[in-house]
Formats: sequence, structure tokens, C-alpha cells
Amino acid sequence: MGKHIILIGPMGAGKSSLGKRLAKRLKRPFYDCDQYLEERTGVSITTIFELEGEQGFRQREHKILTELLSHDFGIIATGGGIVTESVNHALLASDENIVVYLMASVASQQKRTSHDKSRPLLQTPNRHAKLATLAAQRQPLYEKFADIVVDTDRQNIGKSIEQIISQLEQP
Repeated sequence: MGKHIILIGPMGAGKSSLGKRLAKRLKRPFYDCDQYLEERTGVSITTIFELEGEQGFRQREHKILTELLSHDFGIIATGGGIVTESVNHALLASDENIVVYLMASVASQQKRTSHDKSRPLLQTPNRHAKLATLAAQRQPLYEKFADIVVDTDRQNIGKSIEQIISQLEQP
């Protein structure tokens, strides 16, 4: 299959952890936008947010996604906000890519990110409210660009991978 598989969804949906295992299973390279950005800049996502704000981060994120799409066909884990920038919409909507939306409830996101201090948007006293706000803003966009939708609340990573592979194999 000569297409990138782009994983989208909220923080804590499993894009990075599932993406690594999916890539191994499909014998494809795995690219993590956030990790790639940190390696490229030599600083953390948190530092980029502190120095350049969210808009600066989003501009860098777009450049990274564009670059990764020029690499060998692989699995690309994106940041949760990749869908918020209109410059990414054509990339996500392209027939050259398959977009997989990993759904996760706000409760699951909160549980999965509860000990994670590396997420700048969650450095707030009321994480649940922030996650709910982000979900309300982003969910329609995730749904708009998704070719495949997987509910990560209802099954483990292995079953989610099987569901993705099954849907990829359909004509």
C-alpha cells in the first residue's frame, strides 16, 4: 500500500504507542511529529510553547508534517491540534494519505495524561475542563478528515491495530 497512514486524535488517544506497534506490524517506518520536532530543534515541546507560543509551535508542526510526508510511506503520529490549522487540511484530505482517527473520551484522556507534565495545553488547574473544551473544538475536524475511526476506549491497542488493518484491507 503506497500511502502514509496519519494518526489523528486527542491527547492520550494512543497515537504514539499504537503507531509504533502498527508500524512494526505493517513493517513500515514510524514517525512521531512531536518527537521529530524535538529532535530537530533540540528543545522540548514545552520550551517551544514557552518561547514561541502555540502559534509558533503550530507553524513548526506544519513544516514537520510536510517534511514527514516526503519520507518513505509510513505511520505518522500527529499532535492533537494538527487539525486546527487550515494549512494542514489539504495534507490531511489528500488521497495520498489514509487518516485514522483514534477516538478517546475526555475521561480516558484525563486518566491517560494524569501524570504527564510535558503537555503545555494541560498545564492548567482544571485539566478535565481543558480537555472537554479541546474535544468540543477538535472532534468535528477529526471526524471530517478521518478515513478510518477507531474507538480506543472500547478496546486495547492490539484490538485497535487489528481493526485498523482490517479496514485498510477493504477495497
